[in-house]
Amino acid sequence: MAVYTEVSSGEAAALLQSLHLGQLTELQGIQGGIENTNYFVTSERDGEVVQSVLTVFERLGFEQLPYYLYLMKHLAAKGIPVPDPASDEKGNILHSVQGKPAAVVNRLVGRSELAPTVAHCEALGELLARMHLAGRDFDRQQPNLRGLSWWNDTVPVVLPYLSPAQSELIRAELAFQNHVAAGASYRALPTGPVHADLFRDNALFDGHRLSGVFDFYFAGHDTWLFDLAVCLNDWCIDHSADETVGGRHDAERVRALLGAYQRVRPLSAAERELLPAMMRAGALRFWLSRLWDFYLPREAALLKPHDPGHFERVLRHCLLIDADTAAGWLAGVAVAA
Repeated sequence: MAVYTEVSSGEAAALLQSLHLGQLTELQGIQGGIENTNYFVTSERDGEVVQSVLTVFERLGFEQLPYYLYLMKHLAAKGIPVPDPASDEKGNILHSVQGKPAAVVNRLVGRSELAPTVAHCEALGELLARMHLAGRDFDRQQPNLRGLSWWNDTVPVVLPYLSPAQSELIRAELAFQNHVAAGASYRALPTGPVHADLFRDNALFDGHRLSGVFDFYFAGHDTWLFDLAVCLNDWCIDHSADETVGGRHDAERVRALLGAYQRVRPLSAAERELLPAMMRAGALRFWLSRLWDFYLPREAALLKPHDPGHFERVLRHCLLIDADTAAGWLAGVAVAA
């Protein structure tokens, strides 16, 4: 069970009233969450059924949440299909339930596609580019809290749990990423708000239409190329545990995602140059966070951590992506001015 905070019908009804979402008709706990308490909420307003999601935040505090919620609000106003936080009469979108921070957003339709096809990857690439452009004028700032600084702090903590070969790999990759980040090409990369965790289970499809993306609670300011690389490393790979093919990128899906992205926002010369490096960065970030979750789990973690070995395999395959391979993926699309 992943409902940590039991919310009564009365509490939920009062919150809905304050948000002008009508009369509560159904409150159903969602069992799939890991970090937070979530409820599907149904209400009736002016004869229409309103479907919402109530989230009570168990980890993030009142001071941390405005960046994420206002980013979602900003993107929704730009036509990006993301959860749109409901506001009260004073314009507040961060609320309180039992002394904990809470938000109510519209319920997106569709389901996640865990075996994406070329068409799914194209839809994701287009939406990701639109989302990056829509976030350019977002006026709040927060770094990617799971970025390079966190990697530098966390690698020494997980090293005692690794084999000599794993230790050598993670140390070498961290040194490489620090070297890349100090270079002129990296400093030339376009930046802005990024999702930073847009895996397949954080997107919904209604038929063949990408109907929404959600779970922005790892978002922050970073390079758009890193965000793109994170998607390539989940949407376009072999997810088997086979040591030889697990984590390997499927060229057709990679080209589809990159091509669709670039039809909206062509990559710059610096982005083309550093695509392999950022794919390695994305693999390192999630290998490291899975090692952290596996060996140093938080108290009261209810669900089994993900296998760290998956992103170790992804990283090892990313090491084989050379400039010629990346150029083949990017062929046929003009470089941005």
